[in-house]
Amino acid sequence: MKRILLPTDFSENAWNAIAYALTIFKTRECHFVLLNAFQVGSSGLMTKMGRANETRLFQLLKEESENGLKKVLEKAISIDKDPEHTFQTVSLPHSLTNAIGKTALEERIDCIVMGTKGATSLKEVFLGSNAYKTIKNINFCPIIVVPENWESSLKKNTILFITGYEHIFEAYEFKAVLDLSGLLNSKVLVAYMGKHEELTPEQLKAKATAAKHLNTVDHEFIAMEEETFITTAIQKTVAENDKIGMIVMIDYWHSFFEKITSEPVIKKVAFNSKVPLLVMHLVE
Repeated sequence: MKRILLPTDFSENAWNAIAYALTIFKTRECHFVLLNAFQVGSSGLMTKMGRANETRLFQLLKEESENGLKKVLEKAISIDKDPEHTFQTVSLPHSLTNAIGKTALEERIDCIVMGTKGATSLKEVFLGSNAYKTIKNINFCPIIVVPENWESSLKKNTILFITGYEHIFEAYEFKAVLDLSGLLNSKVLVAYMGKHEELTPEQLKAKATAAKHLNTVDHEFIAMEEETFITTAIQKTVAENDKIGMIVMIDYWHSFFEKITSEPVIKKVAFNSKVPLLVMHLVE
């Protein structure tokens, strides 16, 4: 059974991510955990009155959180009739990142699916930060971030796996990709920005191991057009192939692309992608 964590702030964007998760895992036995986090700011008052006010505020926020989760649960159940899908709600008085980490560990979560708002001007700084904070801080679980206004569709089922062939791949790095490929009956495009004939011996070895790990699914190695920014190359590739419904990247500190471009690739893709992004983390 897959255990999927679905954080929500009760926004339409968060609901779209939940609907997406219900769609892509609809043929798999799953337990979905709906999570809402809330925080009570310290009043700074040490009086009994101050503590009493903070306690009342806590109770109000907790009640609001639990009522909101109840409504989301009812909505999810109303559209998901799969008898192999079960649901649970969790309300926690923590920051969202801490609540996600705590719940992911305690509930033995296999994958996190959450929404992210697009980046325009200051929105990237003030509104889009939760998804990226989760990607950077929760490094023990695959994370799927779903862009604003994304409409779930199984017709867009090609997976675009971005790599610089930085290291010899381990089998676990492809587990989530293979799982999703099987669920969606999808093809995996392994994409590199540059010419394959210019790969180093080390990169060729990495490519060979990727082929070995993907030998059970339909896959193809492609070269993306070289651009000043890797994110531009990714966006062009997605725009030119209307079957691509997910981008996959591995996040680790010595990323090939970030070394050669000083570009925060995953951050930019998370904020600007038109399709869902699956981020996995390399176990150092």
